[in-house]
Amino acid sequence: MQSNELIDKMFETLYQAAEGETQRFSAEEEGYISNISDGIIEVKGLPSIGYFELLALPHDMFALALNIKQESTQAIVLGEYTRLSVKDRVRYTNKSISIPVGPELLGKVIDPLAVTLDKGRPIATKERYPIEQEAIAMMQRDFVKEPLYTGIKIIDAMIPIGKGQRELIVSDASLGKTSIAVDTIINQKGKDVICIYVSIGQKKMQIARVIEELKRYDALSYTVVVAASADTSSGMKFISPYAGCAIAEYFRDQGKDVLIVYDDLTKHADAYRSISLLLEIPPGREAYPGDIFFIHSRLLERAGKRSDKFNGGSITALPIIETQAGRISDYIPTNLISITDGQIYLERELFNQGFLPAIDIGRSVSRIGSKAQPPALKKMAVKLKLDYSQFLEVEVFTKFGAKVEEQTQKLIDKGRALRIALKQKRFEHVSMPKQVLIFFLSNEGYLQQLQKSEIEAYIEKFILEIRESMPDILDTLEVTKEIDEALIERLRRAAEKFSQGWKE
Repeated sequence: MQSNELIDKMFETLYQAAEGETQRFSAEEEGYISNISDGIIEVKGLPSIGYFELLALPHDMFALALNIKQESTQAIVLGEYTRLSVKDRVRYTNKSISIPVGPELLGKVIDPLAVTLDKGRPIATKERYPIEQEAIAMMQRDFVKEPLYTGIKIIDAMIPIGKGQRELIVSDASLGKTSIAVDTIINQKGKDVICIYVSIGQKKMQIARVIEELKRYDALSYTVVVAASADTSSGMKFISPYAGCAIAEYFRDQGKDVLIVYDDLTKHADAYRSISLLLEIPPGREAYPGDIFFIHSRLLERAGKRSDKFNGGSITALPIIETQAGRISDYIPTNLISITDGQIYLERELFNQGFLPAIDIGRSVSRIGSKAQPPALKKMAVKLKLDYSQFLEVEVFTKFGAKVEEQTQKLIDKGRALRIALKQKRFEHVSMPKQVLIFFLSNEGYLQQLQKSEIEAYIEKFILEIRESMPDILDTLEVTKEIDEALIERLRRAAEKFSQGWKE
């Protein structure tokens, strides 16, 4: 009996050893490149490959499988494809593409594969996240109810953004889209918000300028810059927003609030169109592939606010798109407007008039941000939006020199004063309590009594007067976020006294 047990044990040991050797010496699945064309390789001999899986190439390069046929697979090369040759061996990794994530990325400028652009090597982190994964389940999401302050008066008051929102920034070229996004990142200093700036297909000079601005205002320390410049391959441009989103999801999973900027998704769509045409995928409207809507909606759905019951955290997305001649009815703009929770539209005519930021209130909207607006600012902004929209309706009459009624003229004067009050230079961020004071002055009619040249100085000195003589008002607004009738009455008395002294 003992000898039988000994024999059984010996066979079991041999079987385990043989199994271990089989696993250790198992042959990896390899194929070869059968064709190379403009960054696309055709690979044969990989029957197990799946969509969006990674292939290992010579020279430490990788490719992403995007089109699987019966006898071959087409993949986009993530790197300089000219180094490859037909018949080069290709190894199947059985992995989807993932990148290193962690706090080590903060303050770094990386490419979509997390290789630092200054030192040219990957950053060592403890974790990796797949760049493609499912969005938060609906049952894990929470309502957007916390404000994300941009520090830009016209946005925080009339087009407010909440943590977890997706707000589109749209306009023609060179009207200040990137400036609004970068200013918003800079305004998050000291607010415990992690920022991700994804540059897609931008010129290196423009990327360098953004990095310099972030450094100058000490914003790079809490920001990760993911850059796929104009001269990189279409594959790198295509995966860059997904890589940035994976980094954002890591910080969100730590319970952090994250702001991510995609600059811009027009160039991302163009890169995907180029790839699809090379893959011989049938084109649709404006030659874009039929799944371009799915590509962008799948990306932007990953933003959102997660409930505290599921560890909290949020991702706020600011996608940017560029229009041609102001046409927001083109394919990509209409797609993204329908996906996002509102849009900030910049107008060339306002830009040429020197009204900066050149935001067109008539075409801009925030569908859920007002629910996240602090009560004090919300109370001031209700009348503000009404006055400004009425002013925009009647302003057109003044362009033809038509005579208007006294009541209408007062409305026009008030609107023009408000427009001057809303003007703001770059990097001049205005806190929420100061915004409440500015809009109080507009609502109560103090600004329309002034000459246009006096308005900016009047506002600045009034805020200084309140800070010196009644600092508790600003402190109350900062802490409670509320404004009651007693506080408004105190401001009225202060404004009356200040206006009297101003006239004298």
